[in-house]
Amino acid sequence: MLTLPRTLSLTPSQFAEVCAANPEAVLELDALGHLVEMTPTGSASGARNQTLGALLWLAIEQSRLPLKLFDSSTGFLLPDGSVRSPDASVVRLERWQALSEAEREGFAPLCPDLVIELASPSDESQALRKKMAAYMANGARLGWLLLPQSRTVEIWQTRNAETTNPPLILIDPSRLEAGLEFPGLVIDPRRIWKG
Repeated sequence: MLTLPRTLSLTPSQFAEVCAANPEAVLELDALGHLVEMTPTGSASGARNQTLGALLWLAIEQSRLPLKLFDSSTGFLLPDGSVRSPDASVVRLERWQALSEAEREGFAPLCPDLVIELASPSDESQALRKKMAAYMANGARLGWLLLPQSRTVEIWQTRNAETTNPPLILIDPSRLEAGLEFPGLVIDPRRIWKG
């Protein structure tokens, strides 16, 4: 367990050192350089997240879109200086391939094109919405906030480079489509709710 002063502010490279020295810790770095300690998920949330990853992998394979899928342990260095780990994320293959090998091995310096956050019972909805807004402000093209307790999906999209549309809310949808951003990328979120 890490105990650090709340006034401590780290650079992304210092954050990488802290992560390397504490591999058991689940951490993120906010845009102000403050550590955000994440607690491990419960078993049902872990099962939901694994199902999410499997559904996304299968949807990407079936769509044949040139995309790279990442799991919840992947950190990305966002343009605002934060290092965040969405529960699942997708990056267009050409963006991934444009990175150097060193950039790929560390926290890739980009915001994923599609970010997905899957709420666990301990997550606060407003904190997750703030995180989704930050992803959009940092360049994500599409975001899905999955709320299993209410079987609700919030779809976040950018209107243009400066603004984000209010999220579209779907109640217990049987199809979740990535639309124009990723045509053919479709999953059934009801399979995730089962946990």
